[in-house]
Amino acid sequence: MKRAAAWVVELLEIGHDESVLEVGFGPGVVIQRLSKRAGHVAGIDPSQEMVQQACARNAKATESGRVELRHGSVESLPFSNNTFDKAIAINSMQVWPDAITGLREIRRVIRSGGRIALGFTSYSGQRRESLAETLLAAGFTDARVVGRDKDFCALAIRP
Repeated sequence: MKRAAAWVVELLEIGHDESVLEVGFGPGVVIQRLSKRAGHVAGIDPSQEMVQQACARNAKATESGRVELRHGSVESLPFSNNTFDKAIAINSMQVWPDAITGLREIRRVIRSGGRIALGFTSYSGQRRESLAETLLAAGFTDARVVGRDKDFCALAIRP
């Protein structure tokens, strides 16, 4: 998982002044990686336990205000429109109640021209087929799926 996460973060090409959202951050390992690259990182996770673990792992960054972690759902993100430059979700989308609704909500909080990366490992259970079409149906453009070893990532742009 660590290697796949590092690869997906690289694909997103995060700038030091950018704001990034992670959906389904789990114990906060990727949040930690993102906080070393981005100006601001926010995350949302449906598990209160994962929020606690991620907050503990990223205590210094959250205290400084560079990282903001919240409990919640992808279907109702607690962020204003056009807040983020990039969004990332790793091994997360396959467990969302409704992928299109979640992706539309992510699209709402990403600025025009912003990018999304949905990464998956072989054990995620997510199928590679129709991922690009799902992103297009949610209103993203330039959707494509790239692979490395058994991992794959769907990338797209918010018009």
